[in-house]
Amino acid sequence: MDIFSSFVVKNKNIILILVMILIIPALIGYMSTKTNYDILVYLPKDVETLKGQEILKDDFNMGAFSISLVDNKISDSDLLKLENRIKKIDCVTNVVSVTDITGINIPIEMLPKKILSHVTSDDSKLLLITFATGTSDEETTEAIKEIENMSNDIKVGGMSAMSLDMRKLVESQMFVYVVVAVICCLIILMVSLDSYIVPFLLLGNIGISILFNMGSNILFGEISYITKAIAAVLQLGVTTDFSIFLYHKYEEAKNNNKSNDEAMKEAINETMVSVIGSSLTTIAGFLALCSMKFGLGRDIGLVMAKGVLFGVLTVLTFFPALLLVFDRQIQKTKHKPIIPEFKFVKPIIMKGYKYIFIVFLILFLPAYLSQKNTEVYYKLDTSIPDDYNYSIVSKKLKEDYGLISQSMILIDANLDDGKINSMIDEIENLDGIDSVISINLLNKYGISNDVIPSKIKDIFETNKYKLILVNSNYEIASDELNEQITKINPIVKRYDKSAIIAGEGPLMNDLVEITAIDFRNVNYVSIGVIFIIMFFVLRSISLPILLVLSIEFAIFINMGVPYWHGTSMPFVSSIVIGTIQLGATIDYAILLTTKYLEERKNGKDKKEAISKSLTSSVSSIFVSAMCFFGATIAVFIVSKIDMIGSLCLLMARGAIISMLVVMFIVPSVLLIFDRLIIKTTLGFKKGRKI
Repeated sequence: MDIFSSFVVKNKNIILILVMILIIPALIGYMSTKTNYDILVYLPKDVETLKGQEILKDDFNMGAFSISLVDNKISDSDLLKLENRIKKIDCVTNVVSVTDITGINIPIEMLPKKILSHVTSDDSKLLLITFATGTSDEETTEAIKEIENMSNDIKVGGMSAMSLDMRKLVESQMFVYVVVAVICCLIILMVSLDSYIVPFLLLGNIGISILFNMGSNILFGEISYITKAIAAVLQLGVTTDFSIFLYHKYEEAKNNNKSNDEAMKEAINETMVSVIGSSLTTIAGFLALCSMKFGLGRDIGLVMAKGVLFGVLTVLTFFPALLLVFDRQIQKTKHKPIIPEFKFVKPIIMKGYKYIFIVFLILFLPAYLSQKNTEVYYKLDTSIPDDYNYSIVSKKLKEDYGLISQSMILIDANLDDGKINSMIDEIENLDGIDSVISINLLNKYGISNDVIPSKIKDIFETNKYKLILVNSNYEIASDELNEQITKINPIVKRYDKSAIIAGEGPLMNDLVEITAIDFRNVNYVSIGVIFIIMFFVLRSISLPILLVLSIEFAIFINMGVPYWHGTSMPFVSSIVIGTIQLGATIDYAILLTTKYLEERKNGKDKKEAISKSLTSSVSSIFVSAMCFFGATIAVFIVSKIDMIGSLCLLMARGAIISMLVVMFIVPSVLLIFDRLIIKTTLGFKKGRKI
């Protein structure tokens, strides 16, 4: 460690120059990393519905499709011209409207009412557009932009339009997130540190580590928009305390009449041991997300684990260099910290730790049951503003056409027409089915295959498969739709064992089933991994159990709040918040406990050890938690994206709850179990009086 710290101090100017140079490739990497706006692609590749999506793409040339709306005032001939213009866009494979069935010489009123009601309304007509590329592929979204700019008479709907609108929303919010998070952290650091310059240096250091992290995401090719939106804020929240710790150690060493260089060497040596041990639990918590079958967990986990690693590297190299170079300015801007001394905490704990522990025991089960019963929702479009095209089209499709959600059934092209009709009849008799559309339906109403245009046939059948479109009255990701899909599946399989149900509804149903398992598994993995790390860090059998239970209690309270409010939270929040809160705030408990063990080994009795631990730790825990809280609550306040806002609210609330638990419950637990802890922790001499 001495070699490393000496190297950093000796080469401080070189480190600053090198970091400035590395900013350039980091910026290039950041700008070159693609952002994925379709979280359904993170489903496991072996899911049957994704196989169905591949069939649609490969056999039907339908990587994505859009049900769009055209103004009814447009004439049939102009509509056909518009279709031809759209068809010329590179990745567009097909464009179909009601006019393609009747032609321009036959009134559409001649069509059967059952068909007519699903293709036209008083003020609009439906236009089905298919794309060769995937739902959120760059080519698809660019094509949609081109279509929307082509004419004021058309509005594009569907999942690809939602991805495009989500992209617009995220891009408009990203800069705001970072600015408000930095401002909040800056205010907190200004009042909690003893220099007006240090907060700027500290945030500059974290900003560099964030840039290096985001730039290195080029190694993954792309990241989710959710990861991109929260990564900077989350990294800021969980790594700020690393820099604070080093600064405090540097100032302490200087107060012992050491030169700046010697003081920094000592600070780096002490920080390296503490920060590396502390960061391991945070990194482990994020990496636990990689155990999820749903790939979004791996996306967030790898990016954030890498972010913590960059945070450690910069705090041990770049930040010391900054402090040494700007030491004179730091001294000139010194001021008295404006934070409470928390003198009230010790008397409360010393006098009432038994009562606090009893309250902890009483509330543990209700907290657990509350979080278990908190409702979760999976609807992905709740964040899209009402004035965006996707929302406008979705509302009209629902109100004017009864088109709320669609599923696509892929069956063997050689399946007998009689069996197909029987299967369709069974599906139509299910509750909540609005309509079932296929080539057979057109045949049923006297429109023979000979008269059906090839562009329509291409949508519904190939040499291998026939496609049946099922329209449901139930909302995407609702319990009713999921139940409906589970009823459709056995009907379809009875007629064709190799049949596949694809589309957004079935994909969301798979998402619900997979993430329900992920939620349980990722919590077990994160607890297990962090337990093992704590076992080696604290060298104790009992302490990992006691500390993890304490932080889990804080997590239960946090996730149970929506239950008591009668609200729900996005599924992503329910899966990742437990791991994030555990990994990010278990450090508070480790900081307090490490000091307590040190004092007990130095011969202090348990109450004196806790008293000294609280004196040295509470302020640091408060500042760290408030930075985490400030960064995330600021994003929650300004966020227009529900999934991101909800996750940030949970993280902000979790930071405060974990802080309070560590300040009051953890010391009470340590006092209650002091005898057990000493007997099960290495480093205490056998036979000494406890």
